[in-house]
Amino acid sequence: MRVDSSRPHGTETGPGGPSALSGPGELDGQRRLSRPGEAGEPGTQHEPGAQRGLAARIARSVAATGPATGARTTTAEIVAWLTERRRAHGTRIRRIPFAELDGWSFQEATGNLVHRSGRFFTVEGMRVHDADRPGAPWEQPVMRQPEVGVLGLLAKEFDGVLHFLVQAKMEPGNRGMLQLSPTVQATRSNYQRVHGGSGVRFLEFFTEPGRARPLTDTLQSEHGEWFLHKSNRNVVVETADEVAEDPAAEPDFRWLTLGQIGELLRLDNVVNMDTRTVLACLPAPGGQGQARHTDAEVSSWLGAARSRSRLTAEPVRLARVRGWLRDERAVRRDDDRHFRVVAVAVEADGREVGSWTQPLFEPCGPGVSAFLFRHFDGVPHLLAHARAEAGLPQTVEVGPTVCRTPDGHGHHPAYADVVRAADGARVRYAAVHSEEGGRFLYAESRCLFVSVDGVDDSDLLTPPPDHLWITPGQLGALTGRGHQVTVQARTLLAVLNSGAARLS
Repeated sequence: MRVDSSRPHGTETGPGGPSALSGPGELDGQRRLSRPGEAGEPGTQHEPGAQRGLAARIARSVAATGPATGARTTTAEIVAWLTERRRAHGTRIRRIPFAELDGWSFQEATGNLVHRSGRFFTVEGMRVHDADRPGAPWEQPVMRQPEVGVLGLLAKEFDGVLHFLVQAKMEPGNRGMLQLSPTVQATRSNYQRVHGGSGVRFLEFFTEPGRARPLTDTLQSEHGEWFLHKSNRNVVVETADEVAEDPAAEPDFRWLTLGQIGELLRLDNVVNMDTRTVLACLPAPGGQGQARHTDAEVSSWLGAARSRSRLTAEPVRLARVRGWLRDERAVRRDDDRHFRVVAVAVEADGREVGSWTQPLFEPCGPGVSAFLFRHFDGVPHLLAHARAEAGLPQTVEVGPTVCRTPDGHGHHPAYADVVRAADGARVRYAAVHSEEGGRFLYAESRCLFVSVDGVDDSDLLTPPPDHLWITPGQLGALTGRGHQVTVQARTLLAVLNSGAARLS
């Protein structure tokens, strides 16, 4: 049976779908809250003036990096707070054999790894066919998680500067365990308390109509090489309420500006993947300049790439996946490459549940995500790649110039040598960031922006059909439509949106 690769019900129908500033609350007639000092603000976020106003507010937040520029605290104080919370949480992670998993087991009939509740996620098999590549289809384990989680940031103005409520949250697969997460980071199983633990703090701002004013709200994909058709709701809402303003009462939460988050994004493994993907959905601050291609041409390019793709996926039983072995502690390839499925036991203070066990995917090496960029008539452009991943809802999304994961099936990405050979003067940004630590164990990618200004290379000036020069603003517009931009490209877009890297 071929897996249906259509989008989830209720999402856009093509590259030219609705913008990110049309959240479910607005479509349902949700009451909108005025910004502090702007009672009775007319209109909706669909209006160009409202979008420009939000972009200007975001630009002010990016410029605020300390108390002198409008932030409530210094970034150094935030780093010290994170260090203190790591000590306070006292997290312990240990690898365990599959037999010690509590509530998880391999089904006798299929070999699939499932939870006794039937919720959370399952580890199954996936067979991938690529009609454009000779040879037999490849097979691998894959996660299936049909429920849509909430990744939500709560925003509020303090003294005229937009701040965002972030959480110091432990995830078992993170390097350093604890990283900055969004206000709410929860699967449906978690916030419906299938685990029997406590409720999710501040969830009501994202689920109760009229509780907060939506700034952006869209569905986005996750890793299409490790998930099969996984989506999460990426949402930012604004409140005028007094929330988490007493550090003693809410020790795991702090209000930060975008500029402060940008400073933290220059550090390795501090800002988690879920925060990065939500930030990417905000409109880009500042003007973008004249693009080489119109927005219609960019949408047409992506649509053509999707129509050309002949990559298809179908589920298979995990027990039948060819080339993979299962022993007491791992499901792994027979050559021990790419990634493994392992099990861990977790003890953690400050989580909805104090201890649990679960499976995780463990890559066998780090990944690379990089955008090449150059200026055309003074305007920065990114070399985007129409990237096919079998598990994506529409198979093809816009990715970075180079995206290499440990399960890349031996493919050598175009322009990988350019990225590898880049010297210090051309590397405008480089940091290591963790992937989603609730599902992946020590999965990291080196994220880069590499300048090719002045490089006289016809392969760069006239790239192959699956690559296109687009502006950061055009990448942001695609992100706003949902299921158009890969999670790797969204991480790099968040770096730009927060001011962590500047291309001009």
